[in-house]
Amino acid sequence: MSYLIVGLGNIGIEYADTRHNIGFNVLDALARASNISFHSQRYGSVAEYRFKGKSFLLLKPSTFMNLSGKAVNYWLQAEKIPVENMLVVVDDLALPLGTLRMRKQGSDGGHNGLRDISETLGTNNFTRLRIGIGDNFGRGQQVDYVLGKWREDELKELPAVYDRAIEAIKSFGTIGTERTMNFFNTK
Repeated sequence: MSYLIVGLGNIGIEYADTRHNIGFNVLDALARASNISFHSQRYGSVAEYRFKGKSFLLLKPSTFMNLSGKAVNYWLQAEKIPVENMLVVVDDLALPLGTLRMRKQGSDGGHNGLRDISETLGTNNFTRLRIGIGDNFGRGQQVDYVLGKWREDELKELPAVYDRAIEAIKSFGTIGTERTMNFFNTK
């Protein structure tokens, strides 16, 4: 059984270590913990991860956040992975920092990366793991906040957030979305 795990983010040094790149950061943490490497491929960087007999293709799209659908669609087709075996890891400013929320389907919630994937695939029936980045910004400062670097106090919390997100990814591939939601949809 194969799974596509998509971590959303933006390529380029100016976006490294920003809140919007938490999807990339989770996959990087999984690769480090598993001693695997990403390789530059068509529309993104990919790595193969195996866990309990399951094969996970980790994808960090190189198409920029707002055009993520192109990369996702390409890799689903190329690897013949059904959309129900895809998990998109994404930032969510409506959730407190570190909160995980897995959903089987749903709206894009104003997230341009999710919107592009839904529009490109013609469905929003795919699992997403939203990771809270908080909403500690003033009126009109949303873009600066999302594309901003983590504060020192937030950086200290991130390793534990990444660890929980990695466990949720493994759980998604081994016991399925419903049971995973029961375990991880808490702070």
